[in-house]
This record gives sequence, C-alpha cells and structure tokens, in this order.
Amino acid sequence: MISFIPLCSHPNPEKVLIVGGGDGGVAREVAKHPKVKEIHQVEIDDRVVDLSKKFLPEMARGFDSPKLKLVIGDGFKYMKDHKDEFDVIITDSSDPIGPAESLFKESYYGLMKTALRVGGIVCSQGGSFWLDPSHVKEVMTGCRVHFPNVSYAVTSIPSYPCGHIGFVVGCLDQKLNLNTPKQLFSSKEIDEMDLKYYSSSIHTASFNLPRWVHKYFYESQ
Repeated sequence: MISFIPLCSHPNPEKVLIVGGGDGGVAREVAKHPKVKEIHQVEIDDRVVDLSKKFLPEMARGFDSPKLKLVIGDGFKYMKDHKDEFDVIITDSSDPIGPAESLFKESYYGLMKTALRVGGIVCSQGGSFWLDPSHVKEVMTGCRVHFPNVSYAVTSIPSYPCGHIGFVVGCLDQKLNLNTPKQLFSSKEIDEMDLKYYSSSIHTASFNLPRWVHKYFYESQ
C-alpha cells in the first residue's frame, strides 16, 4: 500500500526514489508497476539489507529487479544531490523515535519537494490515529507547508499496534484527486502482478476515515 497508493495516484510514475526500506519489500512492490522504469533506493544501513537477504528472502527479492539502483548512504544527501528528478518519493521508515524522528519533520518534506519533478507525489509512513492522532496531524501540517495537496490513508496490518497504520501523502498538483487511482488494473493484471492487498477499490477506501478522524485532520487545521 505504501508503494501502490502513490504510484497509482500519479499519472506517469516513471522514476521513483525509496528512502529506507532496507528489507526490500517496497522495492519489490514498486518494481511491479508497469509504468515504473527506474527505481533509486537509498538505505543507510547495509547490515539491514544483508540480513534481509539472508532471513527475509521473499521481501529481499526486490533487490533483484533490473529497474533498481541500490545506494548505501544518507537519503538526505542523496536528495540534495538529485533535484527535480523523481516522480514519486516513498519513505519507508521506522516509527518517529531516535534516528527516524527527522523523517517526520516539516523540513524533511521540504527536502523531498526539491527532489521531485512537477506534479510529484510523496508517501511516508504516517503512524496511527488510534495511537497518536496529534502526531499524525502535526506531520500532515508539516507536509502542507510544502505541498498544496495532502491526504492521509490507512491500511490494515495485524503485526502493527492497533492493527493498522497510516500514510501521509503529499502532491505538488493541487487539483489531483489522490483518492481516485489514475492507473486502473483489471483482476487479471492484479493477479499477474501478484498484488495480494491493493486494488482500485481499496485505494479509494483507504482514504475514507472515521468521521471524528476526518474532522480532526481536515476541518480543524
């Protein structure tokens, strides 16, 4: 979902940057999208990649894609060196504690904006509205400083506290409706891509939030 929500929200996501995602799962999913031609991934810890290849081979097969260029290094520096280059930037991070805390700051969204092409989209791990709605709102507020079009989507994931997690999605195109996928796949195409969760209807449904959450995130800015 962290891959296909932004990819299918964008009309032509040819060049994608992944920040983090050292288990290879996001790269595996991004490589499935037929319009994606080039994937750059920056992971700061090579040990994560090595251990994932050893113990999580089903995830780590994402590193085998010919579309992928894997860089072990600092994502902040990489974006500073690659301005106006990507259609989609996906940040697959841990929770906002310790080293990952900077990936949830307003300044990080500003940096991602500089690395995007016109109409670009970012998608980042956004936390849970059950666990800390004020933090989610704070992240969305920071994103809105740099992106005129910001939304929050959720997905079910039993292994995460509360059984779900959210994504903050920002777009440079103010008029783009993030809730409506621009790329529609048939059931046959979804099966061929081996998408076990994502579908066009799930895409739209992921943005439909409980009433109190919607009011808190969008009506009390």
